[in-house]
Amino acid sequence: MTFADVKNVLMGDDMAATNYLKSKTTTQLQAAFQPKIQASLNKVNATKYWTDLVNTYNKIPLVTKLNPDLDAFVTEQAIQGLFTKISQQEAAIRANPVERTTGLLQKVFGYADTQR
Repeated sequence: MTFADVKNVLMGDDMAATNYLKSKTTTQLQAAFQPKIQASLNKVNATKYWTDLVNTYNKIPLVTKLNPDLDAFVTEQAIQGLFTKISQQEAAIRANPVERTTGLLQKVFGYADTQR
């Protein structure tokens, strides 16, 4: 993490830390999540009809296209959900000092508050 990264995370918008984590960890998270997701989906035969169904759905005009690879689709959704929760917590920590539950959070974001 560079000094510029630290400054941006500390003084940036409500999603600065989340965006930094997302940019630095998404590839590793995908590699860690996908095999477990694939094994779980295979246990229940969830992939059996997904590809054909989604390819047919994707032919409908004006719909938001879905990924026909179920393992990749579920992995993407899981990681997106993870970062949504992280961004919600980050926004709460930045907005409400009561959410700063550790001494480090209190010190760091207290300093950030005085610099704005």
